[in-house]
Amino acid sequence: MDTKDIQIKDYNYPLPDERIAKYPLPQRDRSKLLLYRNGDISHTVFSNLPSLLPPQSLMIFNNTRVVQARLHFHKQTGALIEIFILEPSQPVEYQENFAARGKVAWRCLVGNLKKWKEGTLKRQIVIGATAFTLTAERITGPESNSEEVLFSWDAPFTWAEILDAAGELPIPPYLNRKTEESDLTTYQTVYSRIKGSVAAPTAGLHFTPQVLEQIDRLGMERDEVTLHVGAGTFKPVKSEHIGQHEMHTEHIAVNISTIERLLAHEGHAIAVGTTSVRTLESLYYMGLRAKALTDEGLDTGDAEELHVHQWDPYSPAMTNVPATQSLAWLLQYMQRHELTILHSSTQIIIAPGYDFHVVQAIVTNFHQPQSTLLLLVSAFVKGNWRAIYDYALANGFRFLSYGDSSLLIP
Repeated sequence: MDTKDIQIKDYNYPLPDERIAKYPLPQRDRSKLLLYRNGDISHTVFSNLPSLLPPQSLMIFNNTRVVQARLHFHKQTGALIEIFILEPSQPVEYQENFAARGKVAWRCLVGNLKKWKEGTLKRQIVIGATAFTLTAERITGPESNSEEVLFSWDAPFTWAEILDAAGELPIPPYLNRKTEESDLTTYQTVYSRIKGSVAAPTAGLHFTPQVLEQIDRLGMERDEVTLHVGAGTFKPVKSEHIGQHEMHTEHIAVNISTIERLLAHEGHAIAVGTTSVRTLESLYYMGLRAKALTDEGLDTGDAEELHVHQWDPYSPAMTNVPATQSLAWLLQYMQRHELTILHSSTQIIIAPGYDFHVVQAIVTNFHQPQSTLLLLVSAFVKGNWRAIYDYALANGFRFLSYGDSSLLIP
């Protein structure tokens, strides 16, 4: 079957609300860990993960940090307007945007938009001893189901400081509860560093400093990539066939040293979370793209030209190059253009029929029925996802963001 013809109804399973973990366990690494290895399924506790990993492995973590992306304003009429920031537009680079003072613009989702047809929203904010006004103004009309909003303030604070003071952490909608103070800590990985996500890379929520130290003691290497998780991660597949589903774009940043380390490990790695999977597999296609642009004399050094489109991986011509070769082409591209960090984006969809090139094992949570993340898991375990999920349901596993996890070694 052609991947585009896959019917999403075939990836459904019963998930009672009581099996969705509304809160994490008090101790992160005491969560359950399902082990799927060569078709066999068993389980243990997450703190035992390091002893289950192949020796001398390279583990890749997503170091993105969730920002307090929800902002609430009241109009003079009393109407509540919620603005959910999605991705920066002025300045367009994340770190530059968060460091900006005075004004920034973002693509946003706006709740209760019909009550905000025109005018400027205002909100009083206090940071330390300084009180000031934050304003929000729509600067374009609807585009791709979002709005562009200009935020401005007259105070000596960065946009990152504004969000920390005035924003609300956006926990997943399926938790059906409001954000609580504890979420500010528990909905971040212990290694999160680079602000930009509106959702956590949740497989990483189980790691503790002790587990990371044990990984190091056993001689495994750790490295990091950055993929800023967008609101699209919660976008349901509403079409009957996945070929009609449009994947969201996510922005990635990868250090040149990470490419070099991947090459030292023969182009292979263990991915912590589906975001790391999508980043690592996208690097493979970026290498192919870099080679093609170079051969045609069209490469400019703007790494957005390496953007991975949704269906790129399913072209027969795109899958027969070893990972080491493609990553070497990507490394040469970065060296030629003196890029120490690759800033690009990906729209990759990984579904049954996909050939994995870089990722050899995955640490991941249990995902929603009929989701693109469940398609990714199915692709990795060669269609055997239902046995894994039936086992988890039968053995009391907790599901979704704050739930338990799995180690998949096909």
